[in-house]
Amino acid sequence: MSTTTASSHDLADLMSLVTGDRTDTVPVVEVFTGEPVAQLPQSAPADVDAAFARARAAQAEWARWPVRRRLAVFERFHRLVLENHRTITDLIQIETGKARRMAFEELCDIPMVTGHYLRRAPKLLRPIRHAGAIPLVSTSTEIRKPRGVVGVLAPWNFPFAIGYCDAIPALLAGNGIVLKPDNRTPLSPAFGLKLLLAAGLPEGLVQIVCGDGPVVGPAVVERADFVMFTGSEPTGRLVARQAAERLVESCLELGGKNPMIVLADADIDAAVRGAVSGVFDNTGQLCLHIERIYVHESVYPAFRDRFTERVSALRVGPGYGFDTEMGALVSADQLDRVAAQVDQARDRGARVLTGGRARPDLGPTFYEPTVLEAVTSEMDVFGEETFGPVVALYPFSTVDEAVERANDTRFGLSASVWGRNLSAARAVGARLAAGHVNVNDSAALAYAGKSAPSGGFKASGLGVRNGDAGLLKFTESTNVATLKRQVLGPQPGLPYEQYLTRTLDTLKLLRRFRIR
Repeated sequence: MSTTTASSHDLADLMSLVTGDRTDTVPVVEVFTGEPVAQLPQSAPADVDAAFARARAAQAEWARWPVRRRLAVFERFHRLVLENHRTITDLIQIETGKARRMAFEELCDIPMVTGHYLRRAPKLLRPIRHAGAIPLVSTSTEIRKPRGVVGVLAPWNFPFAIGYCDAIPALLAGNGIVLKPDNRTPLSPAFGLKLLLAAGLPEGLVQIVCGDGPVVGPAVVERADFVMFTGSEPTGRLVARQAAERLVESCLELGGKNPMIVLADADIDAAVRGAVSGVFDNTGQLCLHIERIYVHESVYPAFRDRFTERVSALRVGPGYGFDTEMGALVSADQLDRVAAQVDQARDRGARVLTGGRARPDLGPTFYEPTVLEAVTSEMDVFGEETFGPVVALYPFSTVDEAVERANDTRFGLSASVWGRNLSAARAVGARLAAGHVNVNDSAALAYAGKSAPSGGFKASGLGVRNGDAGLLKFTESTNVATLKRQVLGPQPGLPYEQYLTRTLDTLKLLRRFRIR
């Protein structure tokens, strides 16, 4: 802890922002060492009730604020995030164990999201005038209204970025927020709330609750007016079912088993660099990260050898400096999951080209970056999400074969294609069933483009974040239709048969002149 800007006093202050029982706490540990650094209050269902009540009271006033006044809060928040980048990076590292490079990249997502919606929110939230049902004598105005209080269930792998990338557009749209971070990673979300309050966000508008996921998570879903969930597929199905029973909408970003295709004309050195980043950034604990690499047989040996050599040289370990390239897994449970998949694959005939071992000498949850070959469908690592620093290599003969194998998964979150012929590479990418396709980039490029929607196919989720839809989903629309003169229905004394004939003639004319 002495190597960070966060002190035990500062962390205790952050924990005071969590709604919960001060006598019922669990330790928050520094992942590198396993040592406790703070005591996290646990929220019971009654605490969740209280959090929603406070958020609703504050939201009623916040929704009346002009959009320009809300924007001013987030202009200040944007500046405060950048000014406090060292503290945020420290907190992310303490609670996740990720390398400092990745912790810094995580926090950068929030200024990017904030900046995008500062630019787009005024246009998205202003009333839109549409053509009325009857030309000239009617109008139709679309008004966007906040949903109320949004429940955000955030995961442990990107606690700051994912905790707030949805909360920001939801707040700009006029909603309140009840945020549930994972019990392991409450520090950076709490600091984010501290910065929002310093930026002028009304007290009570954002509430943080923590506790056992199967208890507190459903309590949030049961009370929210919209649910944003990021996490595993099984839990996502439960969230969607519970929200649907209440006729409340939900947006889910779930798992992935993301493929990368290296075409015959790819720049191999660039593809190797991209693959190292795409697989091992965040210690592989990233929904968008690459777990399967398909390489054309003509360049497979060269790619395999250069990739394995580079992975073997990765600088792995604890520390709060930028020299380390890969950090720890978040917990002992996650370490056990990764090790079990690799051990099973090795026992069933897979070849470990590098890695394949836990590293307790580095810290309690370190695992070597691992490259596998000869992985078959009888192995869990073939089709199940690993969510760790592990990747399998496969040669292919034809593009059709590569596309078929890349799409042979129940997931469809992200994919990557590498080739010098950009038209050909984009054509391959267009055939992949994934919400994000990166050409000559491994994982981040499509997601980082905040102007476009970000979502998943198949079991990778429902709905999108980012883009215009990433804000509009937190609103409901009202159509205010105005009739300037009474022309609907037959006029007094006009037989209905004549009205019918006039109506049909009018509809034909409207179509002829492309009005309707």
